[in-house]
This record gives sequence, C-alpha cells and structure tokens, in this order.
Amino acid sequence: MRRIIFLLLAITFLMPISGLSDKSEKGEGKTGKTVRKEAVIWQQPYDIRTRNLFYGSGGQAGLPRSPFRFIKEDKDGSSPKFVVEDAQGVQWKVKLGNEAQPETVATRLLWAVGYFADTNYYLPQMHVAGMKELSRGQKYVLSGGLVQGARLERIHKKTAEWSWFDNPFIGTKEFDGLRVMMALMNKWDLKESNNAIYQGQGGRLVYYVNDLGDTFGKTGGDWTRSRGNPKDYIDTAFIDEVKPRTVDLVMHSRPPFLYAVAVPYYLKRTRMEKVAEDIPRAHARWIGQWLAQLSNRQIWDAFLAAGYEPREADAYARRVRQRIIQLMEL
Repeated sequence: MRRIIFLLLAITFLMPISGLSDKSEKGEGKTGKTVRKEAVIWQQPYDIRTRNLFYGSGGQAGLPRSPFRFIKEDKDGSSPKFVVEDAQGVQWKVKLGNEAQPETVATRLLWAVGYFADTNYYLPQMHVAGMKELSRGQKYVLSGGLVQGARLERIHKKTAEWSWFDNPFIGTKEFDGLRVMMALMNKWDLKESNNAIYQGQGGRLVYYVNDLGDTFGKTGGDWTRSRGNPKDYIDTAFIDEVKPRTVDLVMHSRPPFLYAVAVPYYLKRTRMEKVAEDIPRAHARWIGQWLAQLSNRQIWDAFLAAGYEPREADAYARRVRQRIIQLMEL
C-alpha cells in the first residue's frame, strides 16, 4: 500500500499540470487560441482610486433593506446558510459562522482591482421575520429572530462551474493575476465547485470565484487551517520562491503527509497548490501595480465593512500592503 501511495504522489508531482505550464503575454492559452470575446474574467477598473470598498460593488444604494422575511434554509456547502427577502423584494443568501467576515473582505478586494465578485454586505445583526430553526448555525440566532454576524449575498443564477486547469484564459495576465489574488488572500479551498460562470449583459460569460469564505487565515501546512484570523494571516509567508521568470507563492492546501492514506483527497489537494506556482513574474507585478493604486484607507475600509474591529482591520491592512510591495519588487 505504501508503495502505491508513493507511486501516485510521484506521478502527480512529475506530470505537467494542464494549462499552467504554457503562459504568454498575448492572451493565448495552451492551444494558441485567443480568448473568446464573449467570455470575460476581468475588466479594467478605471476608477480604482475612488472605489468605495466599504460598500463594495453594490454601493450604498444596493444595501439590503429591512424588514427581512425568512424564505428557506440552504443546506449546501459547509457553512450555515438561509435565504431571506428584503423590503424591496430582493432575495439574499445569508451566511453565518467564520466565513462571513473574510468573504465580505475578499469580494471587495477582487472587485477593486477589476475582477468579478458577488455583491455582498456584512450585518453584525439583523432581525428576520418568520425565522425558522436551522439545522446548522442555530447558535447564531437569538430569540425573536435576531441573527448575529450575517453576510448577505445577492442571489443570481450560476450557470456553470470552471476549472483552474482548463479555462479559456490560461496564459493571460488577467488569469494569472487572479491566481495571485488567491494567494494574497490565503484562499486555500480552490475546488472547482467554488468557481462560477454566469451570463452577464450582452450574453457574455462572466468567470469568477463565488465562494471566498476560506480566506484571510492560515492556509495549512500542518493539521490546521483557519478563516478570518488576523494573527494567522499576518504570520503566514506570501512568497515561496522567486525564479528567473516565474514566482511560486505560498499555498498550503493538502494535509500533512500522514493523511496521504486518503489518496484521492490528498492528490486533489496537492493539485490545488499548483494554482499558486510558476506564475510569470511580469504578471504578478501587473496585478501588484493595480493593487498598489489602492489607498491604505480603501483597504482598511474593506475590513471595517466586514465587522472587524479597527485594530484588527489595521493589522490586516498593513499585512496586505506588505504583500503588495512584495509583488511590486518581483
């Protein structure tokens, strides 16, 4: 059994990872075909220096309006969730638990530099009429339907999923910039089901990461991972190895080797780590240049919007700035 495990691991590390080994500046993928015009993963943020990261992509006008009415519980994924309708008839997916805060920040940072993200807001507490008992996360619901620590995401239809290793953007600076953003935010759960495609205006296909709760903590490397933990995030390294043309960023997704007895899971997690490897330095600097245009206040606001205390928001913002500087120095 041990020989089989070692053989499988050796094959995983030696075999080329489809799509991440052939990069170019011209926006061509591994087949040499130009990215289709109807598919988009990034759009230039002309107003980046003035974007309001406290309210995010939805702006102040897009805030969910009370009163809220309970619709149903959502049992997908690992975090407790349910659906509500606000006073304007807009439906929102409410997420509770330790993913609510970091996901709010992550969507704002991605949107700030031109990537697509869900419209969401964080409410320290909200009252929900007709609140039902939840099968998960009931500890966040007080008497009278008072819900604590809620991330509200505006609901829109997800038409498909996409893979980090097979998509029309491989080899472009825009795609590589997204890979950098995942490492910058310590996003460690890079499975395909966390990526979404939806049909936007004009029928174009919009590619984005729609589950960002596992960010701003510790990516692993031992038995522990975390979400939304300032100390863990600050103590984590960002750049692993700088090569002549490429850079490897820190991304621990797989568990310790002792867990390799669960071969499929171990190999899947090992492959996820490839997302942060062999990124062209020019592409990493490119996204760093966009991030560098954000002010300290904008970055700070993103964390304040997620309900972090000013002291925590300041610690987070300082570490994010340090990582941006590292990208600029590549």
